[in-house]
Amino acid sequence: MARTSHLARYTQGKLTRRLTRAIPYIGTVIAVATIGSAIRRKGWIRGALHAGLDAIPYVGGAKTMAEVARGRDFLSDRIRPSPTENGR
Repeated sequence: MARTSHLARYTQGKLTRRLTRAIPYIGTVIAVATIGSAIRRKGWIRGALHAGLDAIPYVGGAKTMAEVARGRDFLSDRIRPSPTENGR
């Protein structure tokens, strides 16, 4: 019984260490997957900058936490004219 609990703790510790090493790469994968929508919303330059900052490990996390605390994005979305301004 003691060996089983020791083995479970050992396995849990190994899995935790492995996941904490992978977290920066998981954020990069998510940033690369969302680059298209960021460029559509923000335009080429702002969208690429937004996705690029999010892809950098730890910088992207700090940027996201600051945006959550601030309540809005650092790089705002592209301003789109309303349908009434286009004459539609």
